[in-house]
Amino acid sequence: MFMVMMGTVVIAGIVGYLSEQTGFTHNGYLQSIIICVGGAFLFYFVRIMFGISFGPPGLDAVISSVGALIIVPTHWRK
Repeated sequence: MFMVMMGTVVIAGIVGYLSEQTGFTHNGYLQSIIICVGGAFLFYFVRIMFGISFGPPGLDAVISSVGALIIVPTHWRK
């Protein structure tokens, strides 16, 4: 399980970086990575506690990272 957690953090960091690089968000690199890692950690622990999953752990990390970027309100930032 520890390797799954580390993989989740790495995938979430990559998703956060790519979202800034492609212009999907305008939060800043560090802020987007923190948002993605937070969302991925939250869903990782929900998966462990309740067994809710979309599929493999990598897919869960990508979906939860993008979901966290969409949920966090960033519309007032320039």
